[in-house]
Amino acid sequence: GNREFSNMQKKVRRLQARLDRLRRALMGRGPTEEEKSVAKQLREALRQEELKLKLLYDDINTYEDRIRELSSSVLDVQELKWCNEAIEIKKLQIEQQKNEVKKAQRNLELARIKLNEVMVDRKTHEKLKEKAFEEFKKELEDTEKKEVDELVSFKFNKSD
Repeated sequence: GNREFSNMQKKVRRLQARLDRLRRALMGRGPTEEEKSVAKQLREALRQEELKLKLLYDDINTYEDRIRELSSSVLDVQELKWCNEAIEIKKLQIEQQKNEVKKAQRNLELARIKLNEVMVDRKTHEKLKEKAFEEFKKELEDTEKKEVDELVSFKFNKSD
């Protein structure tokens, strides 16, 4: 009777300690360092693509400034033609670069969505573990009450 009761208490304490360790190990975990690193790399890729786009616009402005300079001086038809062609080429490159920026934005957004899903999954998992732990504690409490009642009943019957 008493030995079984104390063995059960030891087992319950061990289980409680184990559950507490597991709960602490998993509680509040966010994205892993690897996940954070991937998101950071994607943000940097987007920044690089946006920078390339800005440089292309700067090139167009430079060519347009050059055309204005040429227009106000002695006409160099060949160089004017060359600047206009360069602007057209840069406009095509800008359109291509806009697509690259959009692609980088989509990749970053997909990574954000994935990181968000990881967080939701972890929080859901955490809530489920907490609920299971609360149920375990309730069962444990019920078992302890039952054992105490049995012990009291045993002692009461023994004293008769």
